[in-house]
Amino acid sequence: MRIVLDTSVFVAALRSNSGASNRLVQEALHGRYTLLVSVPLLLEYEAVLSREEHLAASGVTPDDVGVLLDAIASVAEQVRLSFLWRPTLRDEDDEVVLETAINGRADRLVTFNVKDFDAAPRFGVAVVTPGEALRSIERKQ
Repeated sequence: MRIVLDTSVFVAALRSNSGASNRLVQEALHGRYTLLVSVPLLLEYEAVLSREEHLAASGVTPDDVGVLLDAIASVAEQVRLSFLWRPTLRDEDDEVVLETAINGRADRLVTFNVKDFDAAPRFGVAVVTPGEALRSIERKQ
């Protein structure tokens, strides 16, 4: 299964060790599905995860964020953004997530904000919540 995680999923994973988002990150690190990333998406992850509010809530440092993202980059499939589909979504910040999913031929785009990615199914990408994605991965194991 080929999956792109929205930034909101990484934020939730960083802030809570017990939720579906954290499990999805752990499953990616163990190679249980193919996590897709692009350079712009990794830069967005870094920018958002390094915000003071998220660091304070999670108790991690910017260096910890760097270590996590290095680990993600080492196991993820790198997607080259050959085609940009902008503007497609209402929120410009979500465009890089959708573009990574489209260019990477993702099966799923995982987000808490399903309605924000209403255009994704036109490109053959299912939009699901972290819990739904985790259940799909577990069924395939």
